[in-house]
Amino acid sequence: MMNIRIDMTDKVAIVTGAASGLGQATALKLAEAGAKLCLADVNGEGLAETQRLLAANDGTSITHVADLSDPAACRALVAATVTHFGRLDALCNVAGLIYLANSPEMPEELWHRTLAVNLTAPFLLSQAAIPHLLDTHGAIVNVASSAAFIGEAYAAAYCASKAGLVNMTKAMAMEFQKKPIRINAIAPGGMITNIVTNFRPPEGCDVELLKRFSGMRGTVEVDDVADMVVMLASPAGRGFHGNCLSIDAGITAG
Repeated sequence: MMNIRIDMTDKVAIVTGAASGLGQATALKLAEAGAKLCLADVNGEGLAETQRLLAANDGTSITHVADLSDPAACRALVAATVTHFGRLDALCNVAGLIYLANSPEMPEELWHRTLAVNLTAPFLLSQAAIPHLLDTHGAIVNVASSAAFIGEAYAAAYCASKAGLVNMTKAMAMEFQKKPIRINAIAPGGMITNIVTNFRPPEGCDVELLKRFSGMRGTVEVDDVADMVVMLASPAGRGFHGNCLSIDAGITAG
């Protein structure tokens, strides 16, 4: 029987997108495993709520309000974490956003913002974190999406950013094959998070095309995805490097 023990005692992790959804669930589960956390998000009120939930269960955390589309904010987040805790063991790049639009009509600024948050920010955060993660033999976990592997109508920027994130993960893993760091990604299917509840299809869209976003088995449980992030961030994920693990209820099976 497989027995996976997740132990993050005395380890420090950054979780982006920690104000809600998958980021919040990941933070709670990392704290349960013993990690100390830096919680990052653009939503300060949501971060305060996540911190309150952690404190209620004796979790140790600091919060850092940051717009990750700003390169300086990415570097400052890592610096603040290491300054406060003195180390860094895991970087969990959970933050992400999606804007649906007819491709010919998508505003240029929304294209750039999608790529900035979903792809560039994980790269810049990794740049800043890697020297510290090499010291602690730590891990990076990037949250991609099933949209990295299948086309989704009206989501060209999102699909491009998540596909780029998967291959960035693999490229960086190859670069660090001989170094004591693990770099992996996960690719969830649809989850009931703020992204889904705030889902706004573009005007005049083809509803039949939108239905292809959903698999026959429905959405994925947020807690199940968070468990996978935590496993890869922890020493229990020692056998994984350069992988992208799909948890999408079969949506990319065919």
